[in-house]
Amino acid sequence: MDVSGGSGQPRSGNEEPAEHPAGPTAPATGPTDQPGPGDARPDAPPPPARDPARADRTPEHDEQRPAAPARPEPDTAGTAGAAGVPETEGQAPHPHPGRPEHRTLAHSGIAKGEPPQPRPKEPGGGILMGRPFGVPVYVAPSWFLVAALITWVFGGQLDRVLPELGAARYLVSLFFAVAFYASVLVHELAHTVAAIRFKLPVRRIQLQFFGGVSEIEKEAETPGREFVLAFVGPLLSLVLAGAFYLAMKPVDPGTVPGVLLAGLMVSNLIVAIFNLLPGLPLDGGRMLRAVVWKISGKPMTGTVAAAWVGRALAVSVLIGLPLLNQSGALGGSGEDTGGMDTVTDALLAAILAAIIWTGAGNSLRMARLREHLPELRARTLTRRAVPVETDTPLSEALRRANAAGARALVVVDADGHPLSLVREAAIVGVPEHRRPWVAVSGLAQELTEGMRVSAELAGEELLDTLRATPATEYLVVEDTGEIYGVLSAADVERAFVKAMARPTA
Repeated sequence: MDVSGGSGQPRSGNEEPAEHPAGPTAPATGPTDQPGPGDARPDAPPPPARDPARADRTPEHDEQRPAAPARPEPDTAGTAGAAGVPETEGQAPHPHPGRPEHRTLAHSGIAKGEPPQPRPKEPGGGILMGRPFGVPVYVAPSWFLVAALITWVFGGQLDRVLPELGAARYLVSLFFAVAFYASVLVHELAHTVAAIRFKLPVRRIQLQFFGGVSEIEKEAETPGREFVLAFVGPLLSLVLAGAFYLAMKPVDPGTVPGVLLAGLMVSNLIVAIFNLLPGLPLDGGRMLRAVVWKISGKPMTGTVAAAWVGRALAVSVLIGLPLLNQSGALGGSGEDTGGMDTVTDALLAAILAAIIWTGAGNSLRMARLREHLPELRARTLTRRAVPVETDTPLSEALRRANAAGARALVVVDADGHPLSLVREAAIVGVPEHRRPWVAVSGLAQELTEGMRVSAELAGEELLDTLRATPATEYLVVEDTGEIYGVLSAADVERAFVKAMARPTA
């Protein structure tokens, strides 16, 4: 995927442990010499004794804790956190950091590339119009702006071609705007049907300013499928252009139906040609990526090539589009009007160029993430935890954690089965003199089934699992059911950001 995933570098089994707080309630940032779960387990010599709930903690430490990354989609409320991170609800990695998006001419902005965040079960994005093939179709508020612009521009053209329409020309223009976006929807449905055929989940289709987007949550597994997935959109636009052309034949071109059919034929042809341009994030760029991927055997190589072609394309659009229009090659008068038309051409070119340039950059950034995503491993990001029974005083639990070099507390029953995770914010709220009389069970968050994750999870599978149950901490267990430790969503986010920042090999 052209993405598809915080600061803190993920640890491999042979690397140094990731930076983690020194105790169950230590800040989520800052270095520590405490061992992690990837290092020696509880038989390691204990670190110097200190109260982990108070170690180097000041209000400034909490303020310096990395904020949750910006939302790619609306958040879902999560459960309260456990030891080791602040009480921020709903922080969980983005479900599909590499989700490829297909856009039309509009189709010019692809995956946003935000870091992991939870999303609601039902995606939003505007007004729900229907669910063809089970995929929700939304009309974004920005569509109404572009629909009004199309209505105004096309209405002005109708006034020259069919002056007898009068004010009714704007109703005809509005119909054209709706019909044009219906054609864009067909383009997007082509991507959707192909994705479903390849068993790739499609989150939604959104019609918005400058076109539409099909949000496909996984990348095609082969370059051949990637090519087909990208090509079907422009192909359907070409088919529509041909259909409108044939429908024009028996119709008088000087009538409303003739003008509408001609406009729809031209607009679909433009959509198809524009999206076939060989640069990311356009469909043609994804086709070029698939070809280079096939030749080189490396999807990253294909992404780099198509993204740089996309950037060159953005510069060409910025400079060339106004020149072509002024020369008459695009139907202009060929005269230097120097007025509003020139400003409009330049503005349109700047918007298109910015969308293409940004989309190409996002594709490169997401591809870099995709390369490093496997480094996000639950086993190496997990904080060591100490099991304590429900009636254990907080002071005693902290002493045990300190002695074992642990950074989290797991409340267990008499048989050693985990029941809950002790929340860091709750520990901080208990004054030191009261800790001997406060049981850990009163400070713990009950475990739900989704908060138990396997130590073997890594990469996108790990992010998918965390996204399914948004929370701040998760209990990490071995395949045998043995407690391995506690995984903090904040640690995953920092590893995600660091993976994003690392240069591509």
